[in-house]
Amino acid sequence: MAERGWRNVYSLSDEQLTSLDDAETKMEMHDLSGAEEVLLAMLEEDENCIPVLSNLGHLYGKYLSEFERAVEYYAKVLELEPDNAWARDERRRYERYASYD
Repeated sequence: MAERGWRNVYSLSDEQLTSLDDAETKMEMHDLSGAEEVLLAMLEEDENCIPVLSNLGHLYGKYLSEFERAVEYYAKVLELEPDNAWARDERRRYERYASYD
């Protein structure tokens, strides 16, 4: 794979990086079912993969308006990485819209 201009801080494999790129492209193209399928398959392989959890939070919050699910994924990121400010801010944002009955 070509050299990146950023550090792979989560030590993702080339296959994981390719799958994440695929999921993000699908989101941008509004193939939301396709993006969800890729991300959920990746989550089955590694249930603690922070980039996958973050992307699922993004998918459910921004694109699908499933705010409770978005909050759940960002909460999982914060369990694994408590200092993740981005996940904390996104969780807080979607908590405002979530309705817990």
